[in-house]
Amino acid sequence: MAAKIKAPPMVFIKGEEMTSYCMDLIMDKWIHPHLDVGAWEFYDLSCRSRDDTEDKVLHDAVAAGARIGAIFKEPTVTPTAEQQKKLGLKKAWGSPNGAMRRGWNGVTISRDTIHIEGMQLGYKRPVLFERHAVGGEYGAGFKSVGSGKVVTTFYPSDGSEPQVVDERTLADSNNAVVTYHNPLDNVPDLAHHFFKRCLAAGVTPYVVTKKTVFKWQEGFWLAMKEVFDKDYKQQFVDAGLLSRCGGNLPHLISDAATMQIIRWTDGGFGMAAHNYDGDMLTDEVAQVHRSPGFITSNLIGKRADGTTIMEFEASHGTVADMWEAHLRGEETSLNPLGMVEALIGAMNHAATLSGDEATIHAWTERLRTFMHRSMVSGRGTRDLCGPSGLTTEQFIDEIAAQLNGEPMPKLTTFEPVPDESEVDVEALEALFEELDTDGNGTIDFEEMKRGLRRLNVHPRKLLSGDE
Repeated sequence: MAAKIKAPPMVFIKGEEMTSYCMDLIMDKWIHPHLDVGAWEFYDLSCRSRDDTEDKVLHDAVAAGARIGAIFKEPTVTPTAEQQKKLGLKKAWGSPNGAMRRGWNGVTISRDTIHIEGMQLGYKRPVLFERHAVGGEYGAGFKSVGSGKVVTTFYPSDGSEPQVVDERTLADSNNAVVTYHNPLDNVPDLAHHFFKRCLAAGVTPYVVTKKTVFKWQEGFWLAMKEVFDKDYKQQFVDAGLLSRCGGNLPHLISDAATMQIIRWTDGGFGMAAHNYDGDMLTDEVAQVHRSPGFITSNLIGKRADGTTIMEFEASHGTVADMWEAHLRGEETSLNPLGMVEALIGAMNHAATLSGDEATIHAWTERLRTFMHRSMVSGRGTRDLCGPSGLTTEQFIDEIAAQLNGEPMPKLTTFEPVPDESEVDVEALEALFEELDTDGNGTIDFEEMKRGLRRLNVHPRKLLSGDE
């Protein structure tokens, strides 16, 4: 057997439930037989481990990530009050994501569509998304109060005169007062990351805000536009990526973005947005493309010396319902694509930091090809192949055999089995009858065009300006 490849330093954060079980199989059958991972540092962020260590393990993991710069994270559980009681935890430990974003100086969360050659998913070409990693509702302070007056005051750090940000009278007897802010110092870093990626992928960039109504969002747009105009505009013009949007950086109102994500199924675009909007819009991208398992989720941060910190994880959770089925002894079929793409991303970034890109990138690309070829040949999991698909364990064994020398399937084309579990057939029949205006049992082009326009989901050209 060939000598193991020495993998460069990386942080591996373990989670729990079905995704952790699947990653254990992957480590045992795909990674350990072929890679020497002695330089990897492992941290267990399961609820039990966090409870036993009083969350010291989280702080240790964050410190290691800042030191090493390349992190893979399995999906984790943020326990509810019910889970706290069930597991006998000292407290319902909060989400680790906030500590990670702070500790790694999080700038953006990159969430992109995953594409498999030979398989038609939701978007034909890549869709890239940058979600500002800080600010907004997620860090909000709030309090429920009665009638009275609320004054929001800013006290400058230089000791100069305080400034009243807002003052309002509350007439209702029951109010929720919420305060939050959006840090903007790192938006230029987000902009450079976004525009470089859009150029490399050959896609048109859009900045998404609701600045026409929320005037405080103007600063995000201006920071993005300043970087674009100074450093990237001519490159995008030369590449022909602004030809359909007036030759300038296009802005999309967030309401319009929700519709364009549905309409622009050819793909070939990128979007950058505030934290909350980015969270919601990327969920929509995931559903159009197929599911959260088919988009990436990468946190981009920065060390004090300017070195990029990158944390990679799947966009889905721990798949608790499948874990319960596994514990009952039932067959399961978990598609590990999102997790493996995250693992590949972390390994590749670790290789970039260590200067050994060629060897690691060749191995990870081989692994990716084995997975993709198996999926398009009908040897994928049941979310793609239906009842004839492989179980969780069978798919792991399928790829392990190819890593051990078995020939990989030939490249072919494959149509994923549609998920019709949520289709309302009666409503669909009623819609068909409504669109079939002449009642002849078929929908011609004009009927389809009228129907799609009425539903406001007809394809539209790429937009320019404030849309």
